[in-house]
Parts: sequence; structure tokens; C-alpha cells
Amino acid sequence: MQDSGEKNGIDKVIIFTDGSARGNPGNGGYGAVLRFAAPDGKVHQKELSKGYRYTTNNRMEIMAAIAALEALKKPCSVVLYSDSQYLVNAFEKHWIDGWLKKNWMRSPKEQVKNADLWKRLLKAVQKHDVRFEWVRGHNGHAENELCDMLATAAADGDDLIEDTGFKEN
Repeated sequence: MQDSGEKNGIDKVIIFTDGSARGNPGNGGYGAVLRFAAPDGKVHQKELSKGYRYTTNNRMEIMAAIAALEALKKPCSVVLYSDSQYLVNAFEKHWIDGWLKKNWMRSPKEQVKNADLWKRLLKAVQKHDVRFEWVRGHNGHAENELCDMLATAAADGDDLIEDTGFKEN
């Protein structure tokens, strides 16, 4: 997924993500839409989704971003839209910097929740130039609604995989 037409040599990709969990915790899923323009100006779109047994909404919000960024084949300039303030604020308000400084601890006795996924996401982010943007969920934003549909369909599907990290948290 890339826009090979960029003059500065770095491709631009727009990503939309959403996560869902039924019961929270419960069955969950993520949805992501990646969009880029080819050199000929044609816009390409790729949709990603996957369902998990027994997980949380926050974990699926993070997994959507991970899956989308890991799908990119080379470093890109990315704007990632999410309706999860938890996800967006971790980067835009630099929460993740504090977690790193404190060795993934929120306080002396409390670990950062979902640290396994935050670490994986941080690794994926470092390969790209990523800006996170928040969009209001369930507010008629076409791409967010599509991601929500992908996430909920994945959560309701029969081909669910185990979220092994959830049990470890």
C-alpha cells in the first residue's frame, strides 16, 4: 500500500481504523481501511479485519492500527484516523513517551494496560512518519462507519483467533 507518486520519495497513505468488542471483554474485532493514490492518480483502497475470542475494545483499537501499519511494504507518510482517544492520545499527547520513561509502568504498582500491543504498535510506527487524528465515532464519517462494520462483522464471525496477550495482561 503506497502512493508512488510523491516527489519527495516518501509515499502517502491515509488509514482509518476501528475496534470492537462484544461484552468488553468478549469477542472482538478490528477493521482498517488503507487508501493511497498510484502514480497514475488512481486511488487504491485495501480493507483489513480480523476477529478475536475474548478481548477488549481498547485492544482491538490498537490492533487495527498495528495491522494497518504492518501492511505497509515500505516507509510511508501516514495519517491514521481513529475514533479511539485512547489510541490517538497515546501518541499525540505523548503518553507513550511517559510509559517508556517509566518502563511501561503508570505508577510504581500499576503496569500500563495492553503494553504488549503498545510495544508492537510503537515498533510499527517507527518505520513510518505517522500522525494520529481523532474522529468522532458513529457520527456519519463514512470511513469510520466502514471500519466499524468491518470490526463488528469480524467480532461476530466464526473464524475467531485467540488474543493471547489479553490473558497475559
